Amino acid sequence: MHSAKQSQIRATKTSKQAGFTILEVMVVIVIIGLIATMVVPNIIGSQDRANVQKAVADITSLETNLKMYKMDNYNYPTTEQGLEALVTQTDVEPLPRRFPEEGYITRLPSDPWGNEYQLLNPGENGKIDIFSMGPDGEAGTDDDIGNWNLTDFQ
Repeated sequence: MHSAKQSQIRATKTSKQAGFTILEVMVVIVIIGLIATMVVPNIIGSQDRANVQKAVADITSLETNLKMYKMDNYNYPTTEQGLEALVTQTDVEPLPRRFPEEGYITRLPSDPWGNEYQLLNPGENGKIDIFSMGPDGEAGTDDDIGNWNLTDFQ
């Protein structure tokens, strides 16, 4: 009998020690919250930088392909022809003199914010302007990323 009573006491002690108190749970939640406030802004900032770098890389690539188009056709595509003139042969005047069977690129990329890249010929900032309207999706605002200001974002 004596050993049965001791086992019952041990079972009672272990069952009381098995769970967490509300205070312990709250301390853990506060610690997780503090860690999240330090980590989340860094992750969000990295995503913004990655989006800008993707736009810079896309614009650089589009500019290179437009230069190849100009070498073959003596002119850049017009604003009306747009960047689509790199993918498919345009039927808008002036028609290209030479156009590769596969085009200059397979497909046009979208900017990181889901919008199309823009082409202005003649450009407002140079011979031609190739740009993303940035996160706000509006042309002519401070967050536009274009071939005229790529060094600002590198």
